[in-house]
Formats: sequence, structure tokens, C-alpha cells
Amino acid sequence: MKITNDMINSEIRFNGKIKGMFLNLLFSNEKILRGTRKLSKKVLSGKKSKKIKCEEIFINKKKGGRVRVCVYKPLQIKENATGVLWIHGGGYAIGAPEMDLNYIEKLMSTANCIIISPDYTLSTEEPYPAAIEDCYETLLWIKENVSNLGIRDDQIFVGGVSAGGGLMIAVTLMARDKGDVKIAFQMPLYPMLDDMMNTGSAVNNNAPIWNSKYNKLAWKMYLGDLFGTEGVPKYAAPARETVYSNLPPAYTFTGDIEPFYDEIITYFSNLNAAGTSAKVDVYKGCYHAFEVMSPNAGVSKQEINGVLREFKFAVDNYFASQETIN
Repeated sequence: MKITNDMINSEIRFNGKIKGMFLNLLFSNEKILRGTRKLSKKVLSGKKSKKIKCEEIFINKKKGGRVRVCVYKPLQIKENATGVLWIHGGGYAIGAPEMDLNYIEKLMSTANCIIISPDYTLSTEEPYPAAIEDCYETLLWIKENVSNLGIRDDQIFVGGVSAGGGLMIAVTLMARDKGDVKIAFQMPLYPMLDDMMNTGSAVNNNAPIWNSKYNKLAWKMYLGDLFGTEGVPKYAAPARETVYSNLPPAYTFTGDIEPFYDEIITYFSNLNAAGTSAKVDVYKGCYHAFEVMSPNAGVSKQEINGVLREFKFAVDNYFASQETIN
């Protein structure tokens, strides 16, 4: 889908083109991505907040090593909070939990919640399944520590953006299939789902910020030897899922000119067809992560208000008892 200038919302057009130059450099080839991994992680993980508390912990992994996890709590801690596993984006290749601090602060100002975000293994370090294993072990840690964290055991949510949204959906599928944790609500914002990249919106997409070229490189690095094969599991690329029953209610939003548009609409349509409440808000003329690139634009403020409204509704209405989980 070729994107012309007049198709881009005028409020966010300039910022998309200017800020997209950085990604154009970073995702120009695999060598540059790998070479800038440590620097980009250092820059992205340096953000601090005066509005909420952050505790850095380390979870021991079953296969050895540790995963750094950021535990975010309100300054005034309340009992019976909603627990949220939040997974950052970055095309599976870059990023750190702190890069989503803006979202985390806003979610915590909207409802009584504690947000736990893993610094999962990036594709520039190891390909699939390293990232999903880190995220799933963090989910299990949350379930095992609900009392210590002050979290309700019947209200574990999952959320994330972009590649983090894709990982979050994979975690949700895995939790359902394994029966380890019953997730009450999922909020994958503009998730990265489809490694086949053959939908109308994913082919020849030249939109600002994220396009077909970056998408292909990101999937290639994340999947490693699996890339381009029929052996890609649904936990790596959730668009390959065929069974959509027994999944928690879901919310997302997307711009209609971004590469992920079609795969998002299809995935959420499949959820609805299987009887799951799954809502998508679509923003016309908006590219990938437009609310991050142009936070002061009217359309971005509308989107943020929509996310917070849906999150508050979920906190007030969605529960899932863990009693039936072995």
C-alpha cells in the first residue's frame, strides 16, 4: 500500500517524516541494529519518573540467567490493585521498559494498578523464543507474587505496544494453552502479529515511522532460521493462530495507513467471531506510533483518552478467577 502525502493526517505529517529519519538510519540494515543495541538500550532505559515509584528486580530464568524487571507502583499504594504485565515495543530488536513510561504513568493515574515490565531479550541478542520466554516467566512471577505485590489474584491484565503487543498476545495464547494463568483483559496496542507480511496494508507500505522495509528486517532478525518458513509457531507470530476461543476481552487502536492495519483488524475480527469482546479504534490518516511521535496533536490526545477510558472500563468490569487454574 503506497502512502501519499495527502493520505497522512496533517496534524502528524511533519513529525512523522522528521522523526522517521532516525528509524531509517537504525533499521537500514542488520549490522547497524546490532552495532547500536547497547547504546540504544542505554538511552532508552535512562528515563525516570517523579510521579510513580519504580523498583528494579531480577527474576531467575529456568534456563539460566536473569531478566531485569521494572515494577511500577503509585506513590500512595492502595490495596487490591490490578496487576498489569506491560511489554515494550521496538520491533523486537530495540527498547527497554522505561521507553513506555509515559503510558505507564497515565495508566496508573487512571486506575489503581501495579505495572510490571520485563527488559526481555532482544532479537539483536537472541532470536525467538528468548523474548517470549522472558515475558512468560515474568507473567508466572506475577501470579506467584500477587500477595507480595498487593495485586488482586482475579485481575491480571496484559498490555503492550507494537512488538510488545505481539509478544503480549503470544503470552496470552500461551497462558490459555498451558492453563498456568487466567488473564482477565488484554490490551495490545497496534500489535506486530504477522510474519508473512502479505496483507494489503503490509505490502509496499512506505508510511512514516514503520514501513514494509523495517518490518521485514525486524521479522527476519526475530525469527532467525524460522524466517520465511511454514514452521513459524503462533507464539512467534500470533497471526498464525487458528483457534480464538477462551481468550480474554481485548482492546486496541490502529492508524489506517500503517503496515499492521490489516493484520490487526483480522485478528480482532477473529476474536469477536469466537465470542470474545474485542474492540478496535481506527484513526484515519495515522501511521504507526503516531501518538508517541506527535503527542500534542489533537488526534493523539483523542487516542490517549480512548486508551485510558477502555483501561478504566476493564479495571471496573473484567475479572478472571485463578481458582480453576492448576
